[in-house]
Amino acid sequence: MKQKILFALLAFATACTSNTPQPNDSEIRQFVDLEGLDSTISPGDNFFMHVNGKWYNSVQIDEDQVGVGSYSYLNIPQRKLLETILDEVSSTTHPKGSIEQKVGDFYASGMDTSDIDARGVKPIQPILAQIDKISNLKEMEDFLVSELKFNNQSLIGLRISPDDQNSTINIIHLSQSGLGLPDRDYYFKTDSSTLGIQKAYQKYLADLLMMTGENEAKAQTAAQTVYALEKQLAESHKTRIERRVVKENYHKVAVADLDKKHSQISWKSIFDNLGLKADSLDIRQPAYYDKLNVLLQTKALEDWKTYLKAQTLVANANYLSTPFRKAAFEYNKVVSGQSKQLTRAQQMVQQVDQNLGFDLGQLYVKRYFNEAAKQRVLDLVNNLQKAFEQRINQLDWMSDSTKTQAKEKLYAITKKIGYPDKWREYPVEINREAYFENVLALRKNEAEYQFKKLGKAPDKTEWGTTPSTVTAYYNPSLNEIVFPAGILQYPYFDQNADDAINYGGIGMVIGHELTHAFDDQGAQFDKDGNLKNWWTKADYEKFKAKTQLLIDRYDSFTVLDSVPIKGAMTIGENTADNGGIYIAYDAFKLTKQGQDTTKIDGFTPDQRFSYSIARIWRVKVRDEYMRTYVNTNSHSPAMWRVNGPLMNFDPFYAAYGIKPGDKNYKAPEERIKIW
Repeated sequence: MKQKILFALLAFATACTSNTPQPNDSEIRQFVDLEGLDSTISPGDNFFMHVNGKWYNSVQIDEDQVGVGSYSYLNIPQRKLLETILDEVSSTTHPKGSIEQKVGDFYASGMDTSDIDARGVKPIQPILAQIDKISNLKEMEDFLVSELKFNNQSLIGLRISPDDQNSTINIIHLSQSGLGLPDRDYYFKTDSSTLGIQKAYQKYLADLLMMTGENEAKAQTAAQTVYALEKQLAESHKTRIERRVVKENYHKVAVADLDKKHSQISWKSIFDNLGLKADSLDIRQPAYYDKLNVLLQTKALEDWKTYLKAQTLVANANYLSTPFRKAAFEYNKVVSGQSKQLTRAQQMVQQVDQNLGFDLGQLYVKRYFNEAAKQRVLDLVNNLQKAFEQRINQLDWMSDSTKTQAKEKLYAITKKIGYPDKWREYPVEINREAYFENVLALRKNEAEYQFKKLGKAPDKTEWGTTPSTVTAYYNPSLNEIVFPAGILQYPYFDQNADDAINYGGIGMVIGHELTHAFDDQGAQFDKDGNLKNWWTKADYEKFKAKTQLLIDRYDSFTVLDSVPIKGAMTIGENTADNGGIYIAYDAFKLTKQGQDTTKIDGFTPDQRFSYSIARIWRVKVRDEYMRTYVNTNSHSPAMWRVNGPLMNFDPFYAAYGIKPGDKNYKAPEERIKIW
């Protein structure tokens, strides 16, 4: 795995691109991993394994990881770079309040495991004592408010973000909450894998309670009480598929009316105590709060106190002594299959990135990011937009009026590259000798940061991910695409790679994110980020029919021999994958190399383009993790992020001579194209 970050993108010498010259032949390296290819597997049978098979069958997943390869697993070498930064800044003295002092001292406080272990359960005892003192529902409500002030959301899932129907203002959104297992379905499934996770979770709760002084019998009974309560809450939860229907997860109500409806929840009092002034809000999943209101009335207060203790311990276990962290890891082993904990340094890299990510991000981009890359990537995004516009113009299923609206939305997209233009600040005092208190201070700061957004216009300079993270995203409420510095490296792009490799890599990712503006959810938002219909009725029906074809296709795919992918849950990402590949290819064909047939490493440009797509999703994960992934993740597994779109991609058939009889062959009329 390359660890040196390569941040300059190949420029494109065509009329539609910048004037930066392409690399000469001496600069072009071999970007096809011949040793990773498995020539015994036909491209038409399984292109993912054709490209990655030898690598896949020989690579070992480290004991402290759940997977290995590209995309999110590039964060593993990324964290090594961050660890180097943190080791350096934590070993020297810096001015108080400086970025280096805050990230260095927070890192150092978490690295001092001797002090953390010596304190044991003491840091959490004041919070547990608060719970012990609760004598009625009003006092329980006060405790929930105090926890929300530290960004802990056990029973109340609260966030501040743009109003779906008025994106110029931030409002309160309430979402279903209250569960400890990965998803509501885990409380009701009875297969052996899920039953094992249920058992491990209840053991985890009991272990945590015993560490606070409960005897084993009481702790086990308490864990069963908590689990039973969560299961009742889970009955009210919408499934992940149901939550994809945007309009059915938006319910604007007056706070006064909500107060009347929920006799056991004093909403106005909660918001007043949080300093949130709001006459109305969006309650995204009302059934959950209706159920919570009933359970608050019917379940014993002592059961709720037991629940709050357990959830407080779960929320803080990784910030406490070794026995607490070990218990958390033992549960995670069952869910993910990870057999060994990360080193303490790597755990702390994650904590710094999570809590002070934009301070750490400044140090990261200063050291590793090439400033010129921002403009080069912006040029590429602009090229992909032009290619997408051409595809919209050529659609045979969409009317001209809807095409006009689609193109207006396409060109209204805000582009964020590398790192923010305005850095977030963390006005928090960090104490090198008080790790748990540092965590609380940062949580409190996070809650205050979010609460201050209420009633204001969204800050369009804000980022939803840290610059060092290997990811990319589209935000429908702000109609923006974001590409952090972390993803701008091989195999996504390299300044010395040919066009085919870069367009099949970062070009595919850019096309993917652009298409999210027009997937099953994104298509419901207009160019300003409002939940508003901009389609003709006939066009939208055609769009839904096409997405249903894609849902049905992905429903037929399986992993681990017999575990099916959920087409309806992954439809947004699948739409983006299928659209992204065509948009990237169309832009690639505008380049000089895209119009040529000269081979490199024995492969034509079109073959290298498809190869690059399979290479960027080169991922292998543990079976336990895969089972959780297909039940909870909106993305298809890596193999189907390659094979699925390529089934529908005409140039792939021509490039590799895919023919009837190949396992993944689809006749032209069966190739699904939306965008």
